[in-house]
Amino acid sequence: MESFDPSYSTLLILVLVAVVAGFVDTLVGGGGLITIPALLAAGLPPIFALGTNKLQAVAGTGTASISLFLYRKVRFQHVKWLMMSAFAGALLGAVIVQYFDPRLLTIAIPVIIVLIAVYFLMAPNASLVERDPKLSNTQYGLTAVPGIGFYDGMFGPGTGSFFVWAGVSLRGQPIVLSTMIAKSLNFATNLASLLVFICFGKVAWLVGASMMLGQFVGASLGARSLMTINPALLRYLVIAICLVILVWWVLK
Repeated sequence: MESFDPSYSTLLILVLVAVVAGFVDTLVGGGGLITIPALLAAGLPPIFALGTNKLQAVAGTGTASISLFLYRKVRFQHVKWLMMSAFAGALLGAVIVQYFDPRLLTIAIPVIIVLIAVYFLMAPNASLVERDPKLSNTQYGLTAVPGIGFYDGMFGPGTGSFFVWAGVSLRGQPIVLSTMIAKSLNFATNLASLLVFICFGKVAWLVGASMMLGQFVGASLGARSLMTINPALLRYLVIAICLVILVWWVLK
């Protein structure tokens, strides 16, 4: 990459963008829809925008995950296996994206997003109460979790929403619990992806480190809100972010 030397005003704007993205991503996912366009607008090449986005996203999902662990809303021993599975999937996806164009996903992802939005629209009560799981924890960890992790390693926007949907539809989790667990899985995928992008030298460190501060603030506020949010409201927020993702994919 040619020398990228952002101005102080650009860095400040990106930090503020990261605050908003960290808050939104902690509640419903989709923070990458905010940060990736901002990084591209700042002048970063696409592959560096993806790598730098992972650096700042690690701070947001990591902050949210640690907060939820400390408040015992999620137990690490209950999700560590799933985190390892998500990590492995993202690691593979992040390696492959170094050699393939992520725009190849433009056909499949909008279809999946529409299905997720329709699911939460058509099954309002299913997302609010605990139900019998369709997959065992092992089956879930060998299929959906690494699959979503692979997507996050390849590209990323909407990963949090995918994990929320998978937890609700496949594991029968209430939407708030599924959202909380999604934070730790998303942290694992972001960390795996970041390690690969670092190895390939595709991270703008000054920009990413600055945005990490914003992510820390936004994710901290988001984690506190997540602990008290009305589950019905959270359901509508997931639907809204799915529609935003869909529009973004169509127009980009």
